[in-house]
Amino acid sequence: MKTEKVFTIIVSNFGRAGDKPPKEVSGTLEELKKYFSYTFEVGASWDKKVNVNPKNITSFVNNLQRAYEAKEANCYNRTSIELKK
Repeated sequence: MKTEKVFTIIVSNFGRAGDKPPKEVSGTLEELKKYFSYTFEVGASWDKKVNVNPKNITSFVNNLQRAYEAKEANCYNRTSIELKK
C-alpha cells in the first residue's frame, strides 16, 4: 500500500490594511485541490489558462497563484503562494 505525500502550502496576504500573518495549509494533493477548489473556480472563470485539475504539486502551486492573480485583479489585497520545503 502506497501512502500519499503530504505537502504544506504557505498562503501570504498583503494589502492596504496591513499584512496578515502567513497561513499554512497541509494535505495531500487531492486534499489541497478540494480545499482551494473555490479559488480555482473563480480564477478559471476569469482566466481560461488556469488548470483546475493539476497533476503534480508544482503545477498546483503555479495554477493556484494564477487563480489568485485572476481573482484579485482589481483589488489592493494580494495573495502569494509558496510550497514549504
